[in-house]
Amino acid sequence: MQFLADYLEQVKAKNLYRQIVTYNPVSPARVQMGGQTYLMMASNNYLGLTHNPAVQQAAVDAIWLYGTGAGGARLTTGTFPLFEQLEQELATFKETEAALVFNTGYMANVGVISALAGPDDVIFSDELNHASIIDGCRLSRAQVAVYRHTDMEHLQGLLKDTACQGKRLIITDGVFSMDGDIAPLDTIAELAERYNAIIIVDDAHATGVIGPGGKGTAAHFGVKDRVQVQIGTLSKALGAEGGFVAGSWELIDYIKNKARSFIFSTALAPGAIAAALAALRELSSRPELVTKLNENAQHVRNLLKAGNMPVLDGITPIIPVMVEEADEAVWMTSELKKQGIIITAIRPPTVPVGTSRLRLTVTAAHERDELDAAVDAINMVVKQFRRTVR
Repeated sequence: MQFLADYLEQVKAKNLYRQIVTYNPVSPARVQMGGQTYLMMASNNYLGLTHNPAVQQAAVDAIWLYGTGAGGARLTTGTFPLFEQLEQELATFKETEAALVFNTGYMANVGVISALAGPDDVIFSDELNHASIIDGCRLSRAQVAVYRHTDMEHLQGLLKDTACQGKRLIITDGVFSMDGDIAPLDTIAELAERYNAIIIVDDAHATGVIGPGGKGTAAHFGVKDRVQVQIGTLSKALGAEGGFVAGSWELIDYIKNKARSFIFSTALAPGAIAAALAALRELSSRPELVTKLNENAQHVRNLLKAGNMPVLDGITPIIPVMVEEADEAVWMTSELKKQGIIITAIRPPTVPVGTSRLRLTVTAAHERDELDAAVDAINMVVKQFRRTVR
């Protein structure tokens, strides 16, 4: 199969080749590779809960009580009490009637979107939405109208001019994973009401990050009663594994009966569910975690801007340092690794050509001296590259 080798050679030639790196996490902010310890600045473990003792102990206890695996899909082999507790508490946290857990956030988006939309419907999708949203739209077989990133005038024009025999659905990330900016959900809510559209917001990078108590984008804008479908993940700020959808009782009952990625998947292992439940309780009882996360993010943004780094504006802990070309981003991350800092080079097709970047993520587990050291290293490497190209 020569096409395999041909493809790999092409991506290598364009500095787009990807490899999995193996490391040993020793804390939420530190990893070890080859006998050396590195500061991790590329993780979505926003609240540092992966190593929280209560979260870890909950996972261990659940394994002893329920075993290591679920044994089958929930609709065929049943469920266990931890699932019901987690779903009830997710609904309470999101201030909705009900919630349903999926195996991953990706499966939640694919399952919910393809269940809610069909060939007679039109989906209005932000051009920078996550791949899982794009794939969910494709599987639904609905017509997809893509609007320019967070451009509400363009969205309004599409809503006004696009013929639709069935439902209209507006789908957006809450916090965009590569730019770190926030969807204008307040304006989207106004347009949805004006044009009779359903709103689906993916809060993968917003749950535990923005809004009062980290409750997400709808809470951030005060429009939770105007957003019909909230999707999220348990694998980022909540430090576990899985995804979820929150909304009305009727919505959740419909999804249970229609979403193929829920119906036909073996359920998550008890340890993952217990960890997510314990993490959600930590988040709910310790709002200072979200406060520290936001303070750390603002501190890093201020330092980078003071050093004249090309940073996109925003308030979230996702901080892109724009370097444009893929080879530049790869070189910089290699140099940063030599300085003991792990930051990811984001390249096409994840982002458009010419917008490669260093994707820096800040967490509540980082201390100020660690963040200061990371920014110093970034400043040094970027300035070193600028001197080299001159």
